[in-house]
Parts: sequence; structure tokens; C-alpha cells
Amino acid sequence: MKILIVNKFLHPNGGSETYIFKLGKALQDMGHEVQFFGMEHDGRIVGNNVSAYTSDMDFRGGNPLKKITYPIKTIYSREAAKKIRLVLDDFKPDVVHLNNFNYQLTPSVITETVKWRKKEKRDCRIVFTAHDYQLLCPNHMFNNPATHENCEKCIHGAFGNCVKGKCIHGSTLKSIVGAAEAYFWKINGVYKYIDKIICPSEFIKKKMDQNPLFEYKTFAIHNFVEHPENLGKEYAALDIPFDRYVLYFGRFSCEKGVRTLIEACKKLAGINFVFAGNGEYAQQIDELTNAVNVGFKSGDELETLIRNAEFTIYPSEWYENCPFSVMESQERFVPVLGADIGGIPELVEDKVNGRLFKSGDAKELEEVILEMWNSRETLDGYREKLKELNRLDVSEYTSKMLSIYANI
Repeated sequence: MKILIVNKFLHPNGGSETYIFKLGKALQDMGHEVQFFGMEHDGRIVGNNVSAYTSDMDFRGGNPLKKITYPIKTIYSREAAKKIRLVLDDFKPDVVHLNNFNYQLTPSVITETVKWRKKEKRDCRIVFTAHDYQLLCPNHMFNNPATHENCEKCIHGAFGNCVKGKCIHGSTLKSIVGAAEAYFWKINGVYKYIDKIICPSEFIKKKMDQNPLFEYKTFAIHNFVEHPENLGKEYAALDIPFDRYVLYFGRFSCEKGVRTLIEACKKLAGINFVFAGNGEYAQQIDELTNAVNVGFKSGDELETLIRNAEFTIYPSEWYENCPFSVMESQERFVPVLGADIGGIPELVEDKVNGRLFKSGDAKELEEVILEMWNSRETLDGYREKLKELNRLDVSEYTSKMLSIYANI
């Protein structure tokens, strides 16, 4: 089978990129042909045989003159349509597997695929993995960055609410463009051509199903995990001033609940915290007397931090989908204290293999941290339960995807 994986970023950037790289490799390992389409970038690590990619679009930096044309290009990209057509003509895929494509690539990649398969009389299926809420919400998150509140006002297509709330980067102009893009493609009806929508959580499936266009196309399957090796191996602690600690790793941002976690840390002087990441709250973390900020970590260093933690915290305040960070902790038998929001409760069974707290509630978070920290017996019980988890690894997940591809 030939699979063309489409994603705006083809370099390591986040969870969706981790997903496409590992899925693509697993498909290739099983004997299938895989190529990729997205933006060109100095860090690009996958591609296609005709070297056809769109120009890099940097909304937060980049060339100011080039950015003048961004409002038009984020709605429809002639370049993306032209470049993906080159790949389609050369590769002739059986499946086009879409991931994150809005704004940088635009749904023009869908319309061009539909034109191509009609012209070539090919049965090319279109599959979409919903890593976020991009088909339902112009800012993709159901979260207003100005008020830090979750919002579903656009879920039924009233995208003008995006403008009222300045939901894209707090900018009226960017929000107008985002709403215009959403309305344009709603009227165009392009999403009807998606044959199947893969939802990494039951939560996002329920949200997608509220749109009648998607209701009978969704399929819920949690993201795959990598089963770590050498689980019995002792990992020496990094150079940090604590023997025991609670770990947060990820982006230091408001929607991730870091502001709330900082407030809880201030009340827990007897508990040690390690923060691994970067973002807007780095300075506030550095000012904590009972915490250390070790910066962004990956590979063996992150592995060591996770395995030596008493437990990890995932205090998110937006509708998380199926966070890899939660599963990465659990696969190492490290309990997770997670917010009761989005897809997190599907991964953490409260008082069985970890704990949940009310998202955004610093007082409850403080109480549960203290409770877990003071009970080694409880933590050991959670670790034993985590050993019973049997989540799909990438090869098992890929086998399910192949079945979906073949049975559309």
C-alpha cells in the first residue's frame, strides 16, 4: 500500500510530528511505501521523491514582506495545491493521511487530492487524525488565550465568535482571518471528502460527533506508546538538589496549568519540585524556593527525570486530547496526578493507578500533591496497577490503521 502522510511540519516540533514520524516508520517496516508532504524547513527529516514542499510560513517571526500575503495564503494556498499535485502524480498513493494542515497548508490539499483522484480515476482514500480541534474551532484549542477560559461557541459553525473573543493570538486581525478561513471551507464543503477521522480520545470523538458532517466518520483509538526498555535498571539522578521530587515536564504555559501548579508549589514548602521545559512562566518557576527549573530535556536526561520522580503532574486547563506525556510516565510505572479535563481521565484512573483533581483548582491540587507525597504505600500501589496497563505499541497501532485504510 502507498500512503502519503500530510502534515504542515516535517521536522520535530510537537506531538503530531512524533506521531507521523513513528507511524510512517512503522508502515515502512511493514513493507508499505510512505512519503510525506508539508512545509520546507532546515530541520526537515522526511519528504517525498520529487522534493515538493511549500514555503515555510512563520507566523511569529520571519520576513515581514512575505507575511503581507499570509491572510490570503492561510485560507487557500495555490502553492500547496500545486506542490501536492506533483507528489500525487509521481507517488500515486492509495491513502492520503492528513494530520495538522490548516493555515500553513490549508484544505487546498484536500480539494487537490479530490481533483486528482477524479481525473486519474483512482480510489484514493482520505483519512484525518484529529490531533486537536482544528475542524471545529479556528484557534484549534477551544480555549480563549485572552481570558484563559475554555470555549465551545464555534463548535456548530458560528465562527464569528472567534473574532469577538480575539481567539487567535489575542489579535482581531488574525481572528478575522481565522474565522474567514473556517467559514470559507464550511461553505465550500471540503470536509465532506474526508473518509475517516481518527480521534485519539473518546473526548474528542464526542466533540467531533456534534457536527453532523463528521458524526458517522469518527473512530476513537488512543495514541500508541513506546514500551521502554530496561525498566528494572537503576538510573542515577541528575545533578539536582533533591533526592525525592515531583516532576512536571512540558511547556510552561497557562493552558498547560503551570500558573495553577506554581500557586500550589508556593503552599508546599516541604515538597520538592522539578520543572523540565520552557515557556512564559520560567521566571516564576525560578523564583520558587522549593523547585528547580532544569530547562527542556529529552532523551536519556528526560528518561532519568521521569523514572526517578515520585510522581508526575499534568495540570492542564485546556481540553487535552491524548497527551503522550501522561502515557510516557505511566509506561515507566510512574503515577500521574492529572487534571480532570479532556482525554486525561481516559488515561488516569483516579485512586487506582494515579489521581485526578479539578482542573484549575490550586487548592485541590495542593491537597492531592500533599496526600500523594506523604504516602509511599499509596504510590507503590499505583505503580503496581500501572504494570497491568496494556496499551498499543506503534506496531499494533499501525496494524489497526492499515485495517482502517483498507476497509473505508
